Amino acid sequence: MGKTVQVGRALLSVFDKSGMADFARGLSEAGVELVSTGGTHRLISETGLPVREISDLTGFPEMMDGRVKTLHPKVHGGLLSVRDNAEHQAAMDAHDIGPIDLVAVNLYPFEKTVASGASYDEIIENIDIGGPAMVRSAAKNHAYVTVVVDPGDYPAILDAIRNGGIPFELRQRLAAKAYARTAAYDSAISAWFAREIDFQDVTYRSFAGTLSEVMRYGENPHQRAAFYKTGENRPGVATATQVQGKTLSYNNINDTDAAFELVSEFDPAETQPSPSSSMPIPAASPSLPI
Repeated sequence: MGKTVQVGRALLSVFDKSGMADFARGLSEAGVELVSTGGTHRLISETGLPVREISDLTGFPEMMDGRVKTLHPKVHGGLLSVRDNAEHQAAMDAHDIGPIDLVAVNLYPFEKTVASGASYDEIIENIDIGGPAMVRSAAKNHAYVTVVVDPGDYPAILDAIRNGGIPFELRQRLAAKAYARTAAYDSAISAWFAREIDFQDVTYRSFAGTLSEVMRYGENPHQRAAFYKTGENRPGVATATQVQGKTLSYNNINDTDAAFELVSEFDPAETQPSPSSSMPIPAASPSLPI
């Protein structure tokens, strides 16, 4: 399980195409066969690189407005097969399934679609199905497969490939990152659904955020802490910008948030005279921008 692995075939299917052209070029130059879908395939083709369409691999066309394209045994068999298991290898041979050694996937922008105020139907269409399925398959089989959900990891992966292969420790880290992403994605979907239908007593509740910064320490100096943002547009500490000073601690964040919440109870646009001072006393308000 702890071996460095070579990459012979990569499946590339991304919504966020940042850095994808360079990543695909680096893979191709390293001798990796490229397979891709939809807009990612078009992007790679336009660079002049050789790339197979997913329908060429599966033998089925993309259908149902792209809802069905990678949900196929030739994709998931290629991702999930245990390479040194004789029974798995026999099944692959019998069904003409080739291994897929690397998957680069980032998901439909569900969170951004919700934040944009899109309609119910548009939000539903931005629930990714095939992407998370591939991510989870590849991450489970990280003993043999590399999964990439963040374009920021492309350079490190190319460096590893150029230096003999992708080490197990890197594949582990990428798999952990992949499961964190799908967990946060599903959390965003479940939270939106609960709000949309006012399902207040939903049986399971989860919350997710994106790392903003690693803090100096937690509530006490011997504890670790990190600051995660949920992506909500509500003004507060999470939407503020630190302009100077050292990295904040857990207590700094808590104290700043408490101060902001106190100030936010008042609205300077609604004032009333003080009986003991000429200074105006603001009336209560739900929030103020920071």
